Amino acid sequence: QVQLVETGGGLVPAGGSLRLSCAASGRTFSSGTMAWFRQAPGKERDFVAAIGTNDYTYYKDSVRGRFTISRDNAKNTAYLQLSSLKPEDTAVYYCAAADRGIFYFASAYPYWGQGTQVTVSS
Repeated sequence: QVQLVETGGGLVPAGGSLRLSCAASGRTFSSGTMAWFRQAPGKERDFVAAIGTNDYTYYKDSVRGRFTISRDNAKNTAYLQLSSLKPEDTAVYYCAAADRGIFYFASAYPYWGQGTQVTVSS
């Protein structure tokens, strides 16, 4: 059984930083794709960042330069470093994984975590 467990969310002031972690178990994604999505109240779940084979990275335009996705294959864990946070970054952040391919839409990912809340105060 595949499980993705996110940790690291919290309440931070605007301009602050957080580091989210996504630990996978039950399946190895070292040659696959791990991604982060976020969902604000009343909005759709949106792509934030992904890391694929050979550690190529992909970002939503509004977070590029502020967020950094990385992975530790030995730990089967992905990370999302959030910096220069803005109130509009407030959302539940979800980790997702797929065996291959880079996708910007949520329905393409078969594996999901439960989400972690990030709240940025103004």
